[in-house]
Amino acid sequence: MRTLLLLGAAVAAYGWWRYRGPGRQITGAGASAAARARQLRTPLVRLATALGIHTQAEADAKNWERGAEGERLVFKLLQDLVREGWVFLPDRAIPGKRTNIDLLAISPRGWVYVLDPKSWDASRRLVVRGGRLYRGRPSERLQDVTDWLGGLQRGTRAVETLLGVRPEAIAVMDGPMRSGERLQFQGLRLVPAVDICAVLRATDRKKLHTNRAARLADTAARVLPPYLGD
Repeated sequence: MRTLLLLGAAVAAYGWWRYRGPGRQITGAGASAAARARQLRTPLVRLATALGIHTQAEADAKNWERGAEGERLVFKLLQDLVREGWVFLPDRAIPGKRTNIDLLAISPRGWVYVLDPKSWDASRRLVVRGGRLYRGRPSERLQDVTDWLGGLQRGTRAVETLLGVRPEAIAVMDGPMRSGERLQFQGLRLVPAVDICAVLRATDRKKLHTNRAARLADTAARVLPPYLGD
């Protein structure tokens, strides 16, 4: 009986990998994070999970899945701005680089924002000290997570080079920040996901109107192609 169970689990794991694994291309919000989760779930990892064996690869895959869900959540929240003329390009590849852009925003006034949705543990609050970002619970030692936003900084520099504009970098936090909270460090802004529409509207209203929105949207769509999976 145990042999049959093992065989069945192995066949199911291979079947999932064959039809939904790394070879399948996906695009849109959360594409790269979802692809990474699929890549981690090899047939062997899925077999171990089916047998109740915990692996680091499965734990990492769940983290990537949570990140993909966070990106899809933020993209959904931004649809009100789409009706106001904003353009959003989700999960864009940077040619020649391993870094991707989670979400690029172009306002009707012709300004660019690089958004990095993050879905983090709500019980571990964020704090900026000495130009570094930390998180933790009141009863535990703070963890330095500054480098976790390194991708946003690199992506923002790439967008500046490719589009010839100076974008604003915003980490959109799902979980650890309450509505109304704002943090800033190293040129990055951190805002709660529920406030992102209000933040973008308020920020953009302070800028001069330009006539470059359509040109920027076309250029960005061309030079930053959709992420196409592994």
